[in-house]
Amino acid sequence: MRKLSNFYNTLISQHSTEKSNSLLNNFNCFTFIVSNKANKHEIKNVVEKLFNVTVSFVRVLVVKGKSVKFKNSFGKRKDFKKAFVYLNKGDTINFSEFK
Repeated sequence: MRKLSNFYNTLISQHSTEKSNSLLNNFNCFTFIVSNKANKHEIKNVVEKLFNVTVSFVRVLVVKGKSVKFKNSFGKRKDFKKAFVYLNKGDTINFSEFK
């Protein structure tokens, strides 16, 4: 695992959409936006240590940024990495109690 400063920079935020809410209800899967340099093993270790849960497996997806046009200039939104973290039965993450 990388340095301790990168340990806290691995998870950026929780990603909450309709699809992620249905995955949470049906498969006990939480969705996070993570650092582009993070891999599955690092994400699993960080989630297990921060939230005291047991992770069964992790799936990772890189979302490519869209091409956009603003006035007469063209640009591109940033790419970001999304992690689907599946927890064992009985484990859950309560974000309201997390500090």
